[in-house]
Amino acid sequence: MRSVESFIMTYTLNSGIKGSIALSSKQIQDWMESYRIGSKYVTTVGKEYFGLNPELVADFKVHNEFSEQREHISVNQLTTNKENEQLKNAYSQHETLIQVECKCGESYVAKSTFKRSKWGCRSCDEIVFLDRKKGQVNTGEGNAWYMTNRYFVERN
Repeated sequence: MRSVESFIMTYTLNSGIKGSIALSSKQIQDWMESYRIGSKYVTTVGKEYFGLNPELVADFKVHNEFSEQREHISVNQLTTNKENEQLKNAYSQHETLIQVECKCGESYVAKSTFKRSKWGCRSCDEIVFLDRKKGQVNTGEGNAWYMTNRYFVERN
């Protein structure tokens, strides 16, 4: 099976922040078209979504196999991906479950990186509040903090 060749694209935002991303030839073509017409660019890189607004990009460069920076950027990108994975693992160890019961009828379990007193319903964007009196409830995914707006919840 033929592997898909990827290119490193480095970009500088108007704010001066620099970034780099590995994109396939097709993704580079799509980015160039988005940049040309000024539309937001969204793609997947591995298992992650990547989005870039061309209006915020001051300049960009696509490195090929002859670019001097390509090897240096690839090494830094690998290090960054490893660090991102470590951060993701560290945060997931402290995740808490939230049982949301909204007056719109929506009921679901969500994950949060920390215990919250407010949350937004994913269906109607209404605020639901932590019911401290009810505390945690059993769900199919484990114990979750109960949050609702179906009745008045005392807020501290």
